Formats: sequence, structure tokens, C-alpha cells
Amino acid sequence: MNVYLTLKALHLIAVISWMAGLLYLPRIFVYHSEKSDEKNVSEVFKTMEFKLYNYIMMPAMILSWIFGLLLVSSIGFDQLSNYWLILKLVFVIILTVYHFFLGTCLSKFRKNENKFSSRFYRVFNEIPTLLLILIIFVVVFKPL
Repeated sequence: MNVYLTLKALHLIAVISWMAGLLYLPRIFVYHSEKSDEKNVSEVFKTMEFKLYNYIMMPAMILSWIFGLLLVSSIGFDQLSNYWLILKLVFVIILTVYHFFLGTCLSKFRKNENKFSSRFYRVFNEIPTLLLILIIFVVVFKPL
């Protein structure tokens, strides 16, 4: 079995799972922020958000990083001198910061201290889409 292709497949599976969460959690925040005054509804959102973040997104992010670093290791860390790979890593770091910011938002919702509007979350939800598009184009075309 080809180790590189196996790592690549596992990396893609983890990234797709992580991206699903990065795209869905802010959407839940949109609805939660609109219904935060309804206690029963708010509690359901809190449970959904917690489970999505901790049981799907966090493991998927960790596995994305692990398999991604193993991929780089398998081709040689000297490949980090390629600008396209550096750019991809910068975009992935931004996604990781975004991920942890969502965790902060989750904590605020759990404490009933959310300060952001549903409109904020609607706009904020576009960030991972833009980064995903940039990452795919950088990896496919390796422009630099």
C-alpha cells in the first residue's frame, strides 16, 4: 500500500469533516443568537454546539494537522521552502485561529454572554469558505 496516498486520503477525510463543522457551527450560532431568549430552545442549541465542536470539529482539526504534517514529513520537510506550501500553511493557521474563536463564542453562548448578532455570524460564516477556496487553488495550481 502506498503510504503517501493513504496519508493523503486520511488527511482529506479529516479536512472535510473539519470544514463541515467550521461551516455549520456559525450557522447554528445564527439561529441560537436569534432564539437566545427562549430557554428550552437555547438549551438545545447549547447541546448541539457543544457536541459538534468537541466530538466532531476538535478531533477532525487535530487529525487534519497530524495527517498534514505526516504528509509533509513523507515528502521531506525541505518542501517547506516552497512558497505554495507556506501559503497553504498560513491559510490553515488562519482556519485554526477561526476554529478556536468559534470555541470562544461557544463558551460565551454556554454562559449566556453572547455579544454578537445573527448578522455577525452570517458574515463570519463566509471566512472558512473563502479560505477553503484559496487553499484548494494554492494546492492544485502551486502558483508560487
